[in-house]
Amino acid sequence: MGVRTLNALTVPQAEPFLGADAGAQIRGSAGARAAWALPIIVPVALLAAWEFVARLHLIPAYLFPPPSAVLAELRGLALSGKLTYHLWRSFERVASGFILGASAATVMGALTGYSQLWRRILDPTLQSLRSIPAIAWVPIFILWLGIAEQSKIALIALGVFFPVYLNLMSGIASVDRKLIEVGRVYRMHGVRLVRAVLLPASLPSYVTGLRTGFALAWMFVVAAELMGASQGIGYLLLEGENNGQPALILAAMLIFALAGKATDLVLVAIARRALRWEDTVGNR
Repeated sequence: MGVRTLNALTVPQAEPFLGADAGAQIRGSAGARAAWALPIIVPVALLAAWEFVARLHLIPAYLFPPPSAVLAELRGLALSGKLTYHLWRSFERVASGFILGASAATVMGALTGYSQLWRRILDPTLQSLRSIPAIAWVPIFILWLGIAEQSKIALIALGVFFPVYLNLMSGIASVDRKLIEVGRVYRMHGVRLVRAVLLPASLPSYVTGLRTGFALAWMFVVAAELMGASQGIGYLLLEGENNGQPALILAAMLIFALAGKATDLVLVAIARRALRWEDTVGNR
């Protein structure tokens, strides 16, 4: 313990107390570990329950294989190289359809969101088309584009288009008018007003649309690959059905779930960086 002299008196000088900082560091590390552990609690519990029920043999194993059999199937696909090959083919279709659908939706959503005139002209028709079931588009796409890649990508793009369009259009249309008036007070017009006011205000809705669209792209690729593909995770689903391999079917479903979650995490990471200025409950 050090000392200091004050008015001819010797007063002990307190050493800095480090216990609070150390405790905060420990709590912080424990919180980080808990943050990583929390999302896997439900999947692990479901897998354990699934394994337990399957081991009771209440349902025949050829209809309801345990997770261990599904993981063994995944391991076989990975070792044979089929997993990488089929996953990449599906991802190519998803990425192509997503880029095409999201690009068209961005243009149309920005146009109808910014201009009330274009909203009245285009939005009723687009809302009507949105009501058509996705499976109803399959025959016409095959008739127009054949069973090659074009029809598959078109179907995925269609699935991506509507959630991105709706979220962007509503995000722009619901921007507070006071924000626009403040921007005009600062002599912002045209592109400058869009960049400084409309884009930041509508970006959260746009990101939500992109995330929903990417999730639907993974859903629509299944229907697209069942249209006659010989590669892709959807093809593995069909192969498992034709050959009576429920473990292969469940393995393909698990691949879809993991691939969709991985792409969503990428979008979330990009969104956090783009929306780091937001002060919301979700960003705490």
